[in-house]
Amino acid sequence: MTRKPPAEDPGDARLRVGPPKEYAAGLPAVTSSLRHAGEQMGARRSLLTLLRVNQKQGFDCPGCAWPEPDHRHKAEFCENGAKAVAEEATVRRVTPDFFAEHTLEDLLPRSDYWLGQQGRLTHPMYRPPGADRYRPISWDDAFAVIARELDALDNPDQAAFYTSGRASNEAAFLYQLFVRAFGTNNLPDCSNMCHESSGSALVETIGIGKGSVSLEDLYEADLILVVGQNPGTNHPRMLSALERAKQQGARVIAVNPLPEAGLIRFKNPQKPSGVIGGGTKLADQFLQIRLGGDQALFQAFNRMLLEAEDETPGTLDASFIERYTHGFEEFAEHARKASWDEILQATGLPEAEIREAFDQVLAAGKIVVCWAMGLTQHKHSVPTIRDVVNFLLLRGNIGRPGAGLCPVRGHSNVQGDRTMGIYEKPDDAFLDALGTEFAFTPPRHHGHDAVDSIRAMRDGDVRVFVALGGNFVAAAPDTDLTEQALRRCRLTVQISTKLNRSHVIAGEEALILPCLGRTEADLRPSGPQLVTVEDSMGMVHLSRGRLAPASEHLLSEVAIICRMAAATLGETGPQVPWGDFAADYDRIRDRIERVIPGFEDFNTRVRQPGGFALPHPPRDERRFTTATGLANFTANPLESPKVPPGRLLLQTLRSHDQYNTTIYGLDDRYRGVHQGRRVLFLHPDDLTERGLADGDLVDIVSEYGDGVERRAPSFRTVSYPTPRGCCAAYFPETNVLVPLDSTAAISNTPTSKSVVVRLEPRSADA
Repeated sequence: MTRKPPAEDPGDARLRVGPPKEYAAGLPAVTSSLRHAGEQMGARRSLLTLLRVNQKQGFDCPGCAWPEPDHRHKAEFCENGAKAVAEEATVRRVTPDFFAEHTLEDLLPRSDYWLGQQGRLTHPMYRPPGADRYRPISWDDAFAVIARELDALDNPDQAAFYTSGRASNEAAFLYQLFVRAFGTNNLPDCSNMCHESSGSALVETIGIGKGSVSLEDLYEADLILVVGQNPGTNHPRMLSALERAKQQGARVIAVNPLPEAGLIRFKNPQKPSGVIGGGTKLADQFLQIRLGGDQALFQAFNRMLLEAEDETPGTLDASFIERYTHGFEEFAEHARKASWDEILQATGLPEAEIREAFDQVLAAGKIVVCWAMGLTQHKHSVPTIRDVVNFLLLRGNIGRPGAGLCPVRGHSNVQGDRTMGIYEKPDDAFLDALGTEFAFTPPRHHGHDAVDSIRAMRDGDVRVFVALGGNFVAAAPDTDLTEQALRRCRLTVQISTKLNRSHVIAGEEALILPCLGRTEADLRPSGPQLVTVEDSMGMVHLSRGRLAPASEHLLSEVAIICRMAAATLGETGPQVPWGDFAADYDRIRDRIERVIPGFEDFNTRVRQPGGFALPHPPRDERRFTTATGLANFTANPLESPKVPPGRLLLQTLRSHDQYNTTIYGLDDRYRGVHQGRRVLFLHPDDLTERGLADGDLVDIVSEYGDGVERRAPSFRTVSYPTPRGCCAAYFPETNVLVPLDSTAAISNTPTSKSVVVRLEPRSADA
């Protein structure tokens, strides 16, 4: 499969590459924020909107899930948060006239950036069977199409219902209720493609699939390890937390294949020293690890901790291990056998650097480990995160202030959606409570996750695909196969704010249902409605939109779900008051508190400034609800990617001008890239070895061994300080290279951070 570059994308003269930056934020972040906001919203609208972002009486940023501090700056947003708000609050519009002018064939070669820049969707649109474009449709008729196609299925499992992390708690709760009342657990979500490995490992080892730290813990830590994460681009407000931790005496070790500006130095734009001064150095040590070598690093740390205990009893927290953990002896026997030769080969690090980092580990009483996709998207991601847990358990660094596990989630309510029941493998306790509350019997068999949903669509086993937000086509692996799978569906439904790739890749019939965004007022006859979200550290708080809706024809996500459910289930389903829920979201929250533990007195507590923290037994009381009733040590065979001679290991990543699949612009100033995205970062010696030079054009070809050629053509090589044998390029352009069947063991997450590739030279005029 060869993926042609979009017609307006560089490989052309506009693409410029310069040296990477050595600091993040500062004055360039301010000017970039203002420029993006001004272009999309205009000056007055920008000011009114940005000053409400992440405020206690404002709306939650539609970007990342990083939590807000209790005491907030008037400008409590980052550069990429400003871009996210500008994208949603833009004054640009995609009206029915746009769809009358453009066929699907016209839109197909357009880039994700071009599609997103067209603006907000204004009307529900319908693509009839055999039609070459969308046309307007009434809301009633749109819901009738959905009801007709769902009713025509042989069984409920022939439908899949995807969720993006943008959906509110209220929308997510009603969505999963509708899906289960319909009769299936086919609830794939964006977590399946990012932090599913974290949840899988944490549920097994500590009993809950969430991190165990608060912002205060980060501030109080002695040592923070930031592993497989680029906060300067992906979670920029985290840099303020790291800065504060540094000011309070913490040390930071960055572990990553690429040197990232945000972990070198942070110029806080909210402080004069960050605008005109030198800012704050963040990483005290940078371990430039090979892709997939993180498990080996933590196995080295664990072996050395055990050896340090032999030499100096008391290095480990023996009382914690005895009282709160299970499986220590088996783990310790395994950990002592870790081979230094294998560790050094897997990490690509000198032993002296590992030992230098370990000296900092020994000197630290309270340790936090933060991680993101760099750990979760490998074949061995779940064992890797288990070994992170082992590392913290050895010294009692779970369930104490200033220490713990910090998986840094992506989209702003991705964790909340899972809390609300967006999960293809729900536990019996949740289903029992849901069934009791709404007097029906939810399905018990497991449903499809994201990867299995694509397989089922490909094979004709799923015929209707509904997406609550997101851009599934651009987020999913194996792009060509995913597109073929969606086109096989009888009906695809996209609930969206803006035009994206998933609207262009349509089923036999297709609907685009435009919805309100976070920034917009949700006005019902009973009054303005509020929604809630859960951040990456388990805080639940309100979000209040204030802007006038982009169109009078928009509905809220909650209203769309309620009307879709009422049209589909009619009198045959459980007697759920869908109309009451759509009219007053407090009624939804009343039901949530009766179904989901931790939401007692939901409506009252969430109206307190800052909201409330959900219970976390390991953090709050050192109680571990695992199969053993204790925190579980695990003995994990050491794994790392194996790369044939002459091949490279590719990771897909974001540019600084994007968030997830949303492309804000064509620059990545931290890495020195301007006006282009089709670039491949690789070590200068790897270039020379292949007879290539900086600036040459190449095709990137994935090698998986299934007989399918996956090719991403026309990428400009960029000589860059990567580890030897490792390279990097942006997604979604390189998702075409990630095989659908190459997934992490247990979590089934696509292995987007370890794709074996070869490079083929390409002439400039090819």
